[in-house]
Amino acid sequence: MKTATRRVLIGPVLLLLAALLAMVTVAAPGAHAAGGLDEAAAALRKGPVYVDPRASGQFSATEADALAKKIKDSGRPVFVAVLPRTSDYQPSTLLRDLRTKVGISGVYAVEFGDGFNAGADPRVMSRTAVQNLVGAVKRSQYPTVSARLNSFVDTAATEAHGHAPASWGGTGGGIDTGTVVGLGALIVIGGGGAYAIARRNRRKRAEEERAALEDLRIVVDEDITAFGEELDRLDFNPAEPGADDAMRADYSRALDTYEDAKSAMASAEHPGDVRAVTKELEEGRFALATLAARREGRPLPERRLPCFFDPRHGPSVTDATWAPPGGAERTVPVCAADKSRLDDGREPLARTVRTPQGDRPYWDAGPAYAPWAGGYFGGGLLPGLLIGTTLGHLMMTGPAYGADLGGNQGAEGGEVTGADFDPGDFGGGFGGGDFGGGDGGFGGGDF
Repeated sequence: MKTATRRVLIGPVLLLLAALLAMVTVAAPGAHAAGGLDEAAAALRKGPVYVDPRASGQFSATEADALAKKIKDSGRPVFVAVLPRTSDYQPSTLLRDLRTKVGISGVYAVEFGDGFNAGADPRVMSRTAVQNLVGAVKRSQYPTVSARLNSFVDTAATEAHGHAPASWGGTGGGIDTGTVVGLGALIVIGGGGAYAIARRNRRKRAEEERAALEDLRIVVDEDITAFGEELDRLDFNPAEPGADDAMRADYSRALDTYEDAKSAMASAEHPGDVRAVTKELEEGRFALATLAARREGRPLPERRLPCFFDPRHGPSVTDATWAPPGGAERTVPVCAADKSRLDDGREPLARTVRTPQGDRPYWDAGPAYAPWAGGYFGGGLLPGLLIGTTLGHLMMTGPAYGADLGGNQGAEGGEVTGADFDPGDFGGGFGGGDFGGGDGGFGGGDF
């Protein structure tokens, strides 16, 4: 009976704890803001928008209040800070440091001087989604800070997962000693249960990751084996007549990538680690294509993406128009054989993988295969190729293993984590320091 009572209390206890911390911060007499990031973080724990007083000319109090209301009404954990370019803020680590000090998982957008960037916890929004959203906002060249931030929030509040932090719900004001004591008692009662649930959730996520990695291992091992067979069929001897230093360098590079891919797969611990493996295989196949061209006296191949339908086909030679069943047409990179098949009205030779429903093309096999595809095609380009497919939809909207090409790790949106988070799991601009102006580059770099 005691266990049941404890479980019932856990949810309210955590919410009350967050609210208590927020109210104590507001009510504490004699408290002084430290300025800089400390002040920004303290404000964002109480509400979704913070404007440094020195940046008030860029974003007025009225605009800030309207944006805060929009975020609160959405119920999503979206944080926005408008900061001046001063020595109080370090561009290279600004987003990471802000997330650390706020201590709540969510989407963080920062207007920094005349630049903009954003990042997110992986379970709140995928790395790819953040990068695409930041890029779209920058390329739109909005005339005002308000237009840029509202555009970002309009989309982020729709796509972000999780809930607004409980600390935003308080109205401020004092808190008496009796309330503190009462809440403290509840926290003591529920604390053990809350810890047990958090530990169980972490264990469950780890088990799910292991299962996803094993599914990927089958596909990647097949790819490594296929590349090894290509090396054997090559029958190249560095000392053969006609071999030159450039050929030997290509061959050496292909051998190195083969060994590196095997080592990377052997040491992989998370689904996202697979991306490094297939990236090595892509590099190795291009080295083989270059070597073949040198030996045959042909022009060297252009550095292109692998064949979209099956990366084992090697580098693509051209682009072709293709549409998945029920989806819109798009341009994809293809090898010569698949280009010929498409021209003849035949189906391309698609890379199939095992699923509970039978063998399916990788783009319709679910989110587990996104890290595998990401190493071949790159996370930034892949969603455009996959729009309208199962994998494309999950990468753009879901917090699944493949959504950020790196795993389903981290806290739920709105969850209080303090500084206990892994910056390497973050998507978008966290740690990237890319605060180019509104008409700047893509942005959204990794940690």
